[in-house]
Amino acid sequence: MSEKKASVHWVGAGKAGQGQVSTETGSLQQYPYGFASRFADDRKGTNPEEILGAAHAACFTMAFSFAADKAGFATEMVDTTASVRLTQDGDGFVIDRIALNLTAKVPGIDEETFQKMAADAKANCPLSKALAAVPEVTLTAKLVTD
Repeated sequence: MSEKKASVHWVGAGKAGQGQVSTETGSLQQYPYGFASRFADDRKGTNPEEILGAAHAACFTMAFSFAADKAGFATEMVDTTASVRLTQDGDGFVIDRIALNLTAKVPGIDEETFQKMAADAKANCPLSKALAAVPEVTLTAKLVTD
């Protein structure tokens, strides 16, 4: 079993407040976030959706690479982006879509096997399972060949 920790320290109320995100590994250390980095164009901080997207992309990428390895295919390169959409829902907000985009170079794999492995990784990585309540999770997978 594995348990990882992250923490937030928040000062101030609502829109005027500012938070700091830290992870136990130190990857994020008192990294700023707030209203402007979440809902406006402030690029000096992060936001929960960006962090969630990074986590989902990382988990999915590892699941795909491990599945390829298990099937006898060595991944040379795997790039994944995750776009997380936050929309208004009544008085609040909801994440209604996550779009995963995978580009990978996997020598010796055929397109059909590649697409099946990508779909299986999307369905079975732990973050995908945890995010099952998101109404729309899409995957676009592109196999790079020489």
